[in-house]
Amino acid sequence: MRALKYISPFTVYASAWWSLSTTGPVVWIPVVYAWIIIPVAELIIKPDPGNMDAAEEELARTNRVYDVLLYVIVLLQYAALFKFLYGISHDQLAWYDTVGRIWVMGLLCGVFGINVGHELGHRVNVFEQTLAKMLLLTSLYMHFFIEHNKGHHKRVATPEDPSSARKGESVYAFYVRTILFSYLSAWEIANKEVRKKNRSVLSLHNEMIRFTLIQLVFVALIMIGFGWLTTFYYFIAAFIGITLLETVNYIEHYGLQRRSAGDGKYERAMPEHSWNSNHVVGRLMLFELSRHSDHHYLASRKYQVLRHHDESPQMPTGYPGMMILSLVPPVWFRIMNRRIEKLKEQS
Repeated sequence: MRALKYISPFTVYASAWWSLSTTGPVVWIPVVYAWIIIPVAELIIKPDPGNMDAAEEELARTNRVYDVLLYVIVLLQYAALFKFLYGISHDQLAWYDTVGRIWVMGLLCGVFGINVGHELGHRVNVFEQTLAKMLLLTSLYMHFFIEHNKGHHKRVATPEDPSSARKGESVYAFYVRTILFSYLSAWEIANKEVRKKNRSVLSLHNEMIRFTLIQLVFVALIMIGFGWLTTFYYFIAAFIGITLLETVNYIEHYGLQRRSAGDGKYERAMPEHSWNSNHVVGRLMLFELSRHSDHHYLASRKYQVLRHHDESPQMPTGYPGMMILSLVPPVWFRIMNRRIEKLKEQS
């Protein structure tokens, strides 16, 4: 029964499917739900810092229902993408219907494509990692699989990490830095891995080359099947999904830094190096992504057993509300910089 609470993210999917099937104001319901209703709810509902006891955690960790929910999302994401592509290329739509559907597909690319791809990408078996790559493909962001696992988790909360926002850096400046340098970092990591195996960098042994070819073929199939205009709309939706991910990256580590241990090394990533949120609605909708402090402390922990740590810095509201707040840099700096200063005083 505990696992059934994670069916709640499927309400976003259901509203998105409805949106992709209709026209008029109803098209925008998933966007209103995600960016107005949920943030307001998180201002009202009290955060829950509670953790499972050892027995409950073991039961949840081994319960396959939690995994199956993620597997189903892979099928649903591709079904929604096909519905989006077919509908936007065949239906008679007003411009605001087209814009609404693009935003809804972008929401799915971020919430289900990249977010669930992130969770499955931390698993150790080939099947789940393949599902992760399939989900990331829907946002044309497959290099995230390499850079996030082998770059970001190693360098998080350090100046070397393109996915960790610096104090005083606006989210808009962060977009440029993280998108560009995360991509370059993925190439650097993939190239090093190929060289370690004494293989040619310019070969299919290079995972970044494989990812690039897969994405080119994927886009070509969309172009052939639905035309160049629909492909252009798809690019916009994928980019929306990417910016949702990078906005999350921005709020998760803004202004937090690990201490240098000398020789280019840093102290271990601890719960205090990630912003955490125990706001219940956002936790459920994003499969506990907002319990980010524990995720970086122990990346192998599955989403359903992530813990609250008392020493982790807490966001004033949930992820959706914090993402909106980040889009207004003066307000963001005023609120978050004060919290950073208080953390420094307490350390």
